[in-house]
Amino acid sequence: MDGFLETIERTSLPDREEYLELLRRVSEVLLSERPEYRPRDAENRPGGLLRLPDLPTVIVPDLHARRWVLDRLLGMNWGDESVESLLRRGAIQVVCVGDGFHAEGRAAGRWRRAFREYVDKYKHHQAMDEEMRESLGLMEMVMNLKIAFPEHFHFLKGNHENISNEEGRGNHPFRKYAYEGEMVRLWVLQFYGRDFLEAYAEFEHLLPLLAAASDFIVSHAEPRRFFSAQELVEYRSHDEVVEGLTWTGDGESEEGSVRRMLDVYCDSDRVSTYFGGHRPVSGSHNLRADGNYVQIHNPEDSLIVLLSPGLPFAPNRDIIEL
Repeated sequence: MDGFLETIERTSLPDREEYLELLRRVSEVLLSERPEYRPRDAENRPGGLLRLPDLPTVIVPDLHARRWVLDRLLGMNWGDESVESLLRRGAIQVVCVGDGFHAEGRAAGRWRRAFREYVDKYKHHQAMDEEMRESLGLMEMVMNLKIAFPEHFHFLKGNHENISNEEGRGNHPFRKYAYEGEMVRLWVLQFYGRDFLEAYAEFEHLLPLLAAASDFIVSHAEPRRFFSAQELVEYRSHDEVVEGLTWTGDGESEEGSVRRMLDVYCDSDRVSTYFGGHRPVSGSHNLRADGNYVQIHNPEDSLIVLLSPGLPFAPNRDIIEL
């Protein structure tokens, strides 16, 4: 796709004004999604639920600033045609489980260096600039894909979609290798400004939380409990819905909630599967909830899931490495 290679090879940070315009455009796209596939809430705003059609589907695990994953995905052939070409024809759909920001273990050393820069109030900021170049670059690619293919490319909200590092609205401040959440917030305020921070945060709060098709569901994390369609659509009034689909750890989901979600949202005559990321796994995947929930976030590998309508999920066939 035009501009992707430039984004990957860019050695400087994105231009602030150009990125603000990109945020304006992608937010407009999200706000105008058709209610046929993204039902609206009581105030006529797009809700947190996506109703997906029966199309071949690519599920992309947590990205965490790995720009090359999207680049490889677009160039990959599914059958005799590239994913980019299939997207242009409206012949497939792509669902990303979220978490665009914050490089993980591969950048642990850089986070330690960036933390020292943060403590010194970014008098020097080379390490943090590198992190933000990757994170902002990855999300620039995501936004351009959403603008280009609004009904066929979807990015769900993850717990790392919290540029303000806020506590509330289903969000919690984030830290793992350092104080990543607060480090990012301060860096954005200092170098891109409060208006940028607020515009980006608004984009994050426009992201859907769950995608459901006739034989699969995708959300960032395992559902904390069963969530009704009304709760999903009215997520702005239900912080526990946002938290319960983005922050749930292993063993924190109410027993039976995954199966009940599948029974309610998917067709009863289909074998259905629930996919998510959030917690890292070793190998290609991890099975939870009596095999009904498939975790697919391995930060060491560039894995994706390919699903064909009506064909039950088979890990050995459907999980591939880019």
